[in-house]
Amino acid sequence: TMGEVNGSFYQPSAFFMMGIPGLEAFHYWISIPFSALYLIAISGNCMILFIIKKTQSLHEPMYYFLSMLAVTDLGLVFCTLPTTLGIFWFNVRRIGFDACLTQMYFIHTLSFIESSVLLAMAFDRYIAISHPLRHPSIPTKTTVMKIGMAIIVRGMVSLLPIPFLLKRLTYCGKTELSHSFCFHSDIMNLACADIKVNVFYGMIILLSTVGMDFIFIVLSYILIIKTVVSLATKEECLKALNTCVSHICAVLVFFIPMIALSMIHRFGKNVPPLVNTLVAYTYLIIPPALDPIIYSIKSSHIREALI
Repeated sequence: TMGEVNGSFYQPSAFFMMGIPGLEAFHYWISIPFSALYLIAISGNCMILFIIKKTQSLHEPMYYFLSMLAVTDLGLVFCTLPTTLGIFWFNVRRIGFDACLTQMYFIHTLSFIESSVLLAMAFDRYIAISHPLRHPSIPTKTTVMKIGMAIIVRGMVSLLPIPFLLKRLTYCGKTELSHSFCFHSDIMNLACADIKVNVFYGMIILLSTVGMDFIFIVLSYILIIKTVVSLATKEECLKALNTCVSHICAVLVFFIPMIALSMIHRFGKNVPPLVNTLVAYTYLIIPPALDPIIYSIKSSHIREALI
């Protein structure tokens, strides 16, 4: 593919994405479980949004945050679905340079937003359990809207320089990506130029946003456990902890594959490509599919409204 050449500066006009390495002959069959996961994610999150909108008793801060989580999950699904199924169904591997940067920006932004929403939900659980009498007056509808706007602005602004940092680089002849969607580290590693600025900025942003979110989520649950232990009866302890089970599952489903993928990109040069690919799919496709199932099973209010 011809790119733009200006002296020593070279920028490819397109990249070529990869499906599951070593299993290209089975892509059509592999597309069946992927299609099912996408269908579950879309229908499940739409159902959560519909139920919360139509059920007056669910117009509470906890469920407003759950709505934000569902919208973010839908965004992640629609970011990766066209290119992933395009490869599996039609073997369409080519993606334009600017289109790739755009997809990368939205994937990472939505991931950062999801991390922040999970943190907001953790704080809501902490207030509900540790300060139950003050809970109705602290996270009001207006406060939740302000938190939502702050989360969106934080995610979009912090990652805005990334596409421009990638656009300034000159690239080698290699144009093959490691996944069926665009990641910052994947694109960056194709460059011939010095990428220290990209590596440093990416690490700082990751640690100061998602890293801090995870630390504060853990601190919230330490405080929640401290409060729960001080409750008088075992029944009260179990009742209080049961309200957190859905959120804990959502946190684990999101952060475990995200941390694993970050470690592979930073230190896993000898990791088999298949492992790298499967972890990436787990990170971007499994949480949007599982979140509505988790909340439908564990939240009695959602379950009753669904019935």
